[in-house]
Amino acid sequence: MGLQGDETSPSSSESCNLSNVDGEDGWEDIRPDVEEVTIISLLDEQEFPNVQSMLRYCIVKYDFDFLKVRDEFELDFFGTIKLVNYIRFEVKSGNRNPDLSSKQLFEDERFLQPTLEDDALLYSLDDLNDNQASSQGRNSSRDPPVQADQTPDLLARVTELEAELRLNQQQFADYKRAVNEVLEGRWDSSEAPKHLESAASTNNGTMAARQDEDAHYFESYSNIDIHENMIQDRVRTDAYRDFVYQNKHIFQEKVVLDVGCGTGILSMFCAKAGARKVIAVDNSDIINKAREIIFKNGLDQIITCVHGKIEEVTLPVGRVDIIISEWMGYCLLYEAMLDSVLWARDHYLVPGGLLVPSHTTLRIAPLTDIDFIADRYLNWKNVYGFDMSAMTTSLYDDVVIRNAHESHLSAESQPFLHLPLLQTPKEDLTFSDSPFAFVLTEDVDSLEGFVIWFDIFFLPSSNDIPPRHARADNWTKKGGVGIAFTTGPDGPPTHWQQGNLLISYGDDYGKGEPHALKKGTVVSGGISYQKRVVNPRELEIEMKWSISGINKDYKQVWLMR
Repeated sequence: MGLQGDETSPSSSESCNLSNVDGEDGWEDIRPDVEEVTIISLLDEQEFPNVQSMLRYCIVKYDFDFLKVRDEFELDFFGTIKLVNYIRFEVKSGNRNPDLSSKQLFEDERFLQPTLEDDALLYSLDDLNDNQASSQGRNSSRDPPVQADQTPDLLARVTELEAELRLNQQQFADYKRAVNEVLEGRWDSSEAPKHLESAASTNNGTMAARQDEDAHYFESYSNIDIHENMIQDRVRTDAYRDFVYQNKHIFQEKVVLDVGCGTGILSMFCAKAGARKVIAVDNSDIINKAREIIFKNGLDQIITCVHGKIEEVTLPVGRVDIIISEWMGYCLLYEAMLDSVLWARDHYLVPGGLLVPSHTTLRIAPLTDIDFIADRYLNWKNVYGFDMSAMTTSLYDDVVIRNAHESHLSAESQPFLHLPLLQTPKEDLTFSDSPFAFVLTEDVDSLEGFVIWFDIFFLPSSNDIPPRHARADNWTKKGGVGIAFTTGPDGPPTHWQQGNLLISYGDDYGKGEPHALKKGTVVSGGISYQKRVVNPRELEIEMKWSISGINKDYKQVWLMR
């Protein structure tokens, strides 16, 4: 390529004097913009241009081999970070001969915080892997010849090591980004985050809005209260524990993937049940607590924590035998976490593998609870003598999450969606006009709404299939295999409660609506679940129904947001 300016002949001496370039304008444009890196010695204040020369210096002057220590302790990426910061802390305290007799000396989470401000060594940990790989390559000629029958095992091991290397490189990138954000003040209010600025310029801000909603979703799961609420839900947590512990033969020596691991409780169940390896993945910051919990319980050699979305991270294994996840949201599909579990199933689960839980059913029943309606809605008609009924216009728009009483259900619940999770495609998570029908078991003054809940089944074999009308509340009593629980009014309360869809009769209220209904009346129709455009983790639930003996079709939409 030529210099800026008019084209000249290669033989033209006047157009380019190569013997006198220092004063030429424009040459600075072709000089490489190389960022200078200064590595500070681990044991003193000497500076080096790269990590390899620093490590050789420590060996020659102090007889300290950092890579040897790292390998002897079998440290992963975060363990290596802790080792670096521990050594720097000791040297900073005046001790140039740190005690390295035990790995426990630097296991504290505080050693994830850089001891040396803007420590370039932490940014260069991937160079250590490259250097070690090069050394291993140079020494490969000294290795004994590989026997033919060893080849498959060695190839599998190479694949696993390559995956672990990619995982370490990804974790390094995450750590480097986090440190940069702290040290450079990238999140200062005066400067918007770059990834949000980029997103805002795409599709008139639609992508930015969705990223923001996604970020809010994962941030909400960083809150300790939400995990306390879930763990203290004994119906939920006991079901997972009982299934895992009662089927230890299924988990023995298996590789398990925990999608959305939270505090790591399900991963630890699996590890205690004999799993050979467990990969715990979560995109919220709760993963840091999970690492600490797992280490304190002595399970860090079995469980590997991975921070990120399951669709984006690189796992240290190619396939898993079992996927376990507590993905259920209000009305089952709120928050759309099942999408990620099905993605993981399609990309990681071995043929014949197991999903835990394995099956789920959505159920619906009619609600007749006039006292609840009166307490929450009709009281707005007279508030200290004032008519505030305008407040009720939007109260029928949203699904109300509460525990309905079984006595307020005027018919037997009916299933309207079955999901065998090993076979269910992602497209089935949105559906239209799924049919339902029930017969009233008593006379009622009015139909106030509908109640939706779900049943969950944990079956030990991929060949097990619950009957279409199976109910979780009596599953074990009727000899069903595995574990099951219900979130409905006919079972113990859970943190999911039920979704109450309250009917708005609008201007027809008091003008023939709602109708008194007799025992034996049939209520039938269809129900639809759709993801909201503004936020795909939210739901729109639409119902169409008719009532026998009444010449009218009803339709209403409720939001789950």
